[in-house]
Amino acid sequence: MSFDRRKVLGIIGGGSIAAASVGAGVFLSTRTPSRALAPWQQAGGYDEPRRRALSYAILAPNPHNRQPWLVDLSEKDKIVLYADSNRMLPHTDPFNRQITIGLGCFLELLRMAAAQDGFRATISGFPEGFDNDRLDKRPVATVLMVKDPNVEKDLLFSSVLDRRSLKEPFDLAQIVSSSILQNLEKVVQDDVDVGTTNTQSIVNQLRELTHEAMAIEIKTPRTYKESVDLFRIGKSEINTNPDGIDFGGPLFDSLALLGMFSREIALDTDSSAYKQGIDAVMENVDTAMAYIWLKTKTNTRIDQLNAGRDWLRVNLATTAIGVGIHPISQALQEYGEMKPSFDQIHNLLDARGETVQMLGRLGYAQKIPPSPRWPLDARILKA
Repeated sequence: MSFDRRKVLGIIGGGSIAAASVGAGVFLSTRTPSRALAPWQQAGGYDEPRRRALSYAILAPNPHNRQPWLVDLSEKDKIVLYADSNRMLPHTDPFNRQITIGLGCFLELLRMAAAQDGFRATISGFPEGFDNDRLDKRPVATVLMVKDPNVEKDLLFSSVLDRRSLKEPFDLAQIVSSSILQNLEKVVQDDVDVGTTNTQSIVNQLRELTHEAMAIEIKTPRTYKESVDLFRIGKSEINTNPDGIDFGGPLFDSLALLGMFSREIALDTDSSAYKQGIDAVMENVDTAMAYIWLKTKTNTRIDQLNAGRDWLRVNLATTAIGVGIHPISQALQEYGEMKPSFDQIHNLLDARGETVQMLGRLGYAQKIPPSPRWPLDARILKA
């Protein structure tokens, strides 16, 4: 996350963590969680074709950065993908729909990476069937990789290492043009419908609706705690558990060391950290300059995988043209307190009878570092 260097120096200089042997400048310069970011540098650094493709796939976007994928490589030329039952979000994602979308992102990036090396990756979603209420122990997908000199490389792949979910305030002075929106609509493929808007009246309605939905999630104790439990605060926590919601960099390391920021403080609704956190989150939500959404006519697990595959494509397309995208899908969540917002957004997006699978805000902001990742070997069940 971005930080104000002078603010950090002030915190360190006025606190007890500054020491004669280690100056504030040294502290500031050593707060990058390098181990947790290493998979971004290691992508493509494998000789075995499946591992090489998987080293890119693990960089895919996914809800709360849970990285819910596990793979079995025990059969030659084959990858079997499973959902990690320990990485679900039962309160905000009770039917595992969002988790399944994240697995779809993983599969599309795997397919792209395989094609770069001249392999055709044939994906079969839920080959042993599925339960619409819960993901279970059955495979999410099987992927057969076969060398094919005619396989077409995807131009979007060139943006993989620069891809981000840009959770920052957008520049209110920079519009997202209609031509950009039209180009983004062209990258969707897997029986998924796409919609976009930069019409100010609709943007204003969506800002208000997504603001209200975010407030519901934060003010509902169990859904808010689900997120806070996944906070990774400071370099040590991020390196140890490179998933969840990371608060990295000198500012958060300093606040944590001074006892000014922790999960307990974040849960205290009277604390300044709680109030400032809400302000920061709402500034993101309220600065959307345009929106993009994906919807499907039905809501099967295959639909959800396909929506994830197309969300990955949209995210890479925005990266390629320098536009920021941030998934802002709280209003799409299927728990009781969110039902009014769920109905409102489906009505507003003319999706009655359909399912809006993803909603993202678009705009411009400064680049941010990549999100932490577990190393590839940590996500392999059998080699």
